[in-house]
Amino acid sequence: MEEFIIEGGAPLRGELVPAGNKNAALPLLAACLLTDEPIVLHNVPQIRDVLDMRRLVESLGAQVEDLDTNTWRIVTRTLKPADLDPDLCRRIRASILLAGPVTARAGGLRLPPPGGDVIGRRRLDTHIFALQALGAKVTYDRVFDFDSRGLKGAEILLDEASVTATENAVMAAVTATGKTIIHNAASEPHIQELCYFLNRLGAQIDEIGSNTLHITGVPHLHGGEYTIGPDYLEVISFAGAAAITHGEIRIRDAGVKYLEMIAQAFRRLGVGWQVEGDDILIGPEQSLKVVPDLDGAIPEIKTNVWPAYPTDLISIAITVATQAEGSVLFHDWMYSGRMYFTDKLVGMGARIILCDPYRCLVQGPTQLYGEKLESPDIRAGMALLLAALAARGTSIIRNISQIDRGYENVESKLRALGAKIERIKE
Repeated sequence: MEEFIIEGGAPLRGELVPAGNKNAALPLLAACLLTDEPIVLHNVPQIRDVLDMRRLVESLGAQVEDLDTNTWRIVTRTLKPADLDPDLCRRIRASILLAGPVTARAGGLRLPPPGGDVIGRRRLDTHIFALQALGAKVTYDRVFDFDSRGLKGAEILLDEASVTATENAVMAAVTATGKTIIHNAASEPHIQELCYFLNRLGAQIDEIGSNTLHITGVPHLHGGEYTIGPDYLEVISFAGAAAITHGEIRIRDAGVKYLEMIAQAFRRLGVGWQVEGDDILIGPEQSLKVVPDLDGAIPEIKTNVWPAYPTDLISIAITVATQAEGSVLFHDWMYSGRMYFTDKLVGMGARIILCDPYRCLVQGPTQLYGEKLESPDIRAGMALLLAALAARGTSIIRNISQIDRGYENVESKLRALGAKIERIKE
């Protein structure tokens, strides 16, 4: 086990380039199983979840070669839908993404239940309904059994705009016979990347970025090359860290086109950035004052499906709000366990009222103090790391393997910006 030791109070200064989008890399790796031709992926983030996904696709017959640190060559000449390691599947939620492409190409798959962050119930029904609509038979007896004698295009109405269910449906539909329309599709940046990637391999997906995807099935996909875009979750995590440490950083190749709704929410907290091309600059002169609603009421930052404020960034915003003057209500209706990390911020000195499992009220600013902490999940872990950077004194964060699941070389990047952080063995 490893832990971070952080001496807070050092302003972040300098430049960084974010890693590739983890949530794009995972479905792209699964999609590589759809073809027997070579695929080269650039800007692959070297993080635990992606490395676990690599092990899963390799166990299904993919050969993955490292061309350099962040470039992989993947070829799956023969797909072997063997029994997957249940422990490995439990480590990541993204193991469910194997269902669509393997069922489409090999006609079936036995898949142990996926794992991932413990942030509340994360239903799989939408995946099942979508694949059944395309002609797959699905049974469950402690292991999912997907079976198909050939998928056929269909009109699908997803009962929720699930990101991973949309990805599974898209991957299953691109080689299905006929046309597929997916209504109420999620449209996050990583879904758009998956669709553009598949089109580069010969798929025919239209209306990318909308909530209604039109797919014309093709007989097969060919090989290709693709560069994964920047991880906007990492971009905003570092932007928040710069703001609450009163630092000044430039984030290069930040994927500005995906940041506007997030920028609106951060402006409500008195945090802004300047855009230069595809870079953003977070300056030291942040007001860090909550902007109330027009009638003076306490504002609400609420998660919703894209392009609204993303659930994966609510923890970061809560930490930033502890350093902003005023009161703000946070509401994440998606996951019943997302807010529970706030007790750790309270232990550091924050004024937070947990209203119910989905809402909390933050009143700031408060001086945070170093504390011994434990990372409960990827995003809460990073939010606690931000709090430690802004705190007075020394903090210790344990269970940092959770942070490693989503952030590449985070301590090295922070040290390069002037943070006082070390990774040590417990």
